[in-house]
Amino acid sequence: MVDQNKILGHNKIMQEKRKTQRFRTESQARISGIAESDGLLKDISITGCCIECDALPEVAVGTHYQLDIIPETAANIGIFRLEVESRWIRGEEHVQAGFFIVASPKGKQFQNYVDFLTYRGAHP
Repeated sequence: MVDQNKILGHNKIMQEKRKTQRFRTESQARISGIAESDGLLKDISITGCCIECDALPEVAVGTHYQLDIIPETAANIGIFRLEVESRWIRGEEHVQAGFFIVASPKGKQFQNYVDFLTYRGAHP
């Protein structure tokens, strides 16, 4: 049985270690070139993000990928791509993966989305 207090404590420690704030979102995310990678973007910051999928069979820690982000409709921002490096993967039934953002070819759309999430978080 999983001790929820340990998980919550771990998440709090992770948040305290982060240099940049992560913003919760429920956007779609797709790892380019991996057929079974459609997932949910759980959170994002200017330096990293976390996605959740049913399976990530071809994703390996330390490997670079292209991650297509389909922002929430309310953001009124088009799809953009991030170049990312996989940092961690965990879970079995619902897999979560953490990515470090290496580059954003369409940086303005990416920054606009983070700005949208920042504003929404400050004005719920």
